[in-house]
Amino acid sequence: MRFKKIIAGIAAAAILCGIGFTASAEGRLADSDVSELYGLNTESHGYGQGVECDEDNCPTGAKMFNDEYNEYDSYAVFEDTKGVCLTFDQGYENGYTPSILDTLEEKNVKAVFFLTGDYAKRNKDLVKRMIDEGHIIGNHGMKHESLPSLSPEDAAEEIMSLHDYVKQEYGYEMTYFRPPCGEYSEQSMAVCQRLGYKTMLWSFAYCDWDVNNQPDAASALERVSGAAHDGAIYLLHSVSETNAEILPQVIDNIRKQGYDFVLPAFTIG
Repeated sequence: MRFKKIIAGIAAAAILCGIGFTASAEGRLADSDVSELYGLNTESHGYGQGVECDEDNCPTGAKMFNDEYNEYDSYAVFEDTKGVCLTFDQGYENGYTPSILDTLEEKNVKAVFFLTGDYAKRNKDLVKRMIDEGHIIGNHGMKHESLPSLSPEDAAEEIMSLHDYVKQEYGYEMTYFRPPCGEYSEQSMAVCQRLGYKTMLWSFAYCDWDVNNQPDAASALERVSGAAHDGAIYLLHSVSETNAEILPQVIDNIRKQGYDFVLPAFTIG
């Protein structure tokens, strides 16, 4: 897997030297800074962790992503961190989230739930339950739009309109962003960073999102359980009947391998 990075002139020097972009009182990018973001590469990449793993069972693609983009507070694996982080993308509700939350509560596991705007507005009781039970709420975009296709101003609006809604409706301030469809560019990650967000991708995912073609539970259990590694970020979809079914045994299996479950452990540098 190759990750390309082209940094342009003064804008690049500003970032590499640690000169931050400011944000307006409303949380959007200040007009004076937008021109610098326009100097960054807008080429869209579709993330995938790949199948090749190192001696510690960690996908090498996830580590390559970290090496390429951690200057933008963007990560696909938690390096120097023990344990496994479970994350769930919440595009819409399919009736399995209550069961998933029940399992997490029973097993004493905290997770990260990445919400779209539609989910945050339609499923208030579930979102409140996530917060009340100690889970992290993440930002998956108000309209689930691909950020590389947007201008810096529109990308900021896509992120911060949901940020503001969740803060107003739930009294909760989000700090983690997952790019819709796993699509990113250098510019889009820089926008997220300057808005105070950390971009979280993943080091394990599988085809669990198609509700009409769910993976076999036995084979899914083996695959999901066998992907554990220190610093793992699991991407799971709560619309999956298979995930809801196998989650209790997945948690038990991963713990039997000597791993604990953790929440995000990185901070803005």
